Amino acid sequence: MQAQRAEGTKDLIGSEMRAWQRMQEVAAEVFGPYGFELVETPAIEQLDVFVHGIGQSTDVVRKEMFRVFSGANFARVLEEGTDAKLKAKQRLALRPEGTAGVVRAVVENNLVPQGAAPVKLYYTEAMFRGERPQKGRLRQFHQVGIEWLGAPDPAADAECIIMLMEFYKRLGFDLSKLRLLINSMGDPACRPAYRESVRQFILDHADEMCDECRERAEINPLRAFDCKNDHCREVMKDAPLAPDHLCDECRTHYEQVKKYLDAAGIQYVEDPTLVRGLDYYTRTVFEVEAPGAGVGSIGGGGRYDGLVELEGGKPTPGVGFAVGFERALLALQAFGGDMGLPVPACVYVANAGAELRGEVFDVCRALRAAGVRTEADYQGRSLKAQFKQADKLGARLMVIVGGDELAAGKVKIRDMRSHEELLVDRASVAEAVSARL
Repeated sequence: MQAQRAEGTKDLIGSEMRAWQRMQEVAAEVFGPYGFELVETPAIEQLDVFVHGIGQSTDVVRKEMFRVFSGANFARVLEEGTDAKLKAKQRLALRPEGTAGVVRAVVENNLVPQGAAPVKLYYTEAMFRGERPQKGRLRQFHQVGIEWLGAPDPAADAECIIMLMEFYKRLGFDLSKLRLLINSMGDPACRPAYRESVRQFILDHADEMCDECRERAEINPLRAFDCKNDHCREVMKDAPLAPDHLCDECRTHYEQVKKYLDAAGIQYVEDPTLVRGLDYYTRTVFEVEAPGAGVGSIGGGGRYDGLVELEGGKPTPGVGFAVGFERALLALQAFGGDMGLPVPACVYVANAGAELRGEVFDVCRALRAAGVRTEADYQGRSLKAQFKQADKLGARLMVIVGGDELAAGKVKIRDMRSHEELLVDRASVAEAVSARL
């Protein structure tokens, strides 16, 4: 049987890999001036990191998270029918999102001790979810995200949003084609009463709601706003809205975030039904859509002031966002753009005879030492076949090592576009090639 990739995964090759590299470069360009540093957390964490952080009631934890067992522990789970007897360190999962793991790292490494300055981190990593594969949704996908721990100021919320929109701009998006949605979900002081009012609304309309929404009423009623059932969405239009139930502190915080965004000239739409899919969010939430691109949301985030405590740390405010690479690329392509980096200029070194292969080897070493992308023949091709290979590789220049020229201390450089040829000193071939690229 031919080896095949797992369903819902994708190989990043060629232009798509260059696009991912470009997104990572833009992340460094945009986040660096704000003081963010790159972090990488393990792709595998203890299960409780995600259960505590994301929430037991979320679809991510209940339905989509990939569990990981060693062979011995898997056999034990099969035999006992449960993993309840496994130790916490034996109950593992693949990372379904970035925030919980970064917060765990911040807590474990004590990166925000009492009275310390906030810590600012960003990541560019693969995530894993057992979703039904479809356009823009993979079981292994990639995200760029930031996490800002220790900053309760609403200016931090606004600056995160400003960074997010600048990130899209640098990737090549026309911001007028994107839609930024914002909302406030309240905090532990005001959200419980609001959550209860939504729960009661769903129960009062239970005969009109789908089975999943009726279940959500008891588990996480706010998730009913995100139901994909058209009739449920219609019913929920009359449900209580979060901005109408904010306490004074949350309302003041939200109003200040909007003032900062207005001052920065950021265009946004207030969406009182906007909720994020993870339980840890408090107060400000935001999401970016690409209307007409056919991929839905391409990024979003918000404030999560209680997450550090859930992961075992001291009370520490937090705010951040994540951008999905695959969805962002699809959206940009739908708008006629692309973030893929151009293929670096290539130089092909050809030999006019097999006896000159050693000279070709030395020329290649000199060019590569000068940072020039260099190719040569490794299959014993004729000179004519080497020219054809150079064309296929898109070589800008060819360096041709011939016996007569070499006897005079020279090699020939051929411009593959203009077909102009010139002789240069063998000793200065790297300088001559670099000057022409």
